[in-house]
Amino acid sequence: MFDTVLFPIDRSRQALDTAAVALQLVQQHGSRLVLLSVVETGDDPAAVAQLLEEARGSFEQAGVSCQVIEREGKPAFVIGDVADEINADVIVMGTRGIAIESDQQSTAARVIQLAPCPVLVVP
Repeated sequence: MFDTVLFPIDRSRQALDTAAVALQLVQQHGSRLVLLSVVETGDDPAAVAQLLEEARGSFEQAGVSCQVIEREGKPAFVIGDVADEINADVIVMGTRGIAIESDQQSTAARVIQLAPCPVLVVP
């Protein structure tokens, strides 16, 4: 059902908590996992690269290999573009709690609006 799972990751606690959900989904469906990090203006690219390597190591330790993609830009737009490029079946991402109708600043809310596939938002 989910051949390709896109997991956008950042340095938030929600992203780390969401990793367990992404791992479970990938293992249940035998999916291909793609980790994505979006570097915004002002971000430290070295810190982002380290985060991606740590995440990849955690997934590989659990027996799941993954592709890593790092891009620059506005997170919601880049996540939607990458999901389209890799033909993702689902995007798994965390949130701090959002009101989809009123919180237009939330990356998760914007991704839901822009994504070419279903978005699993983990609170």
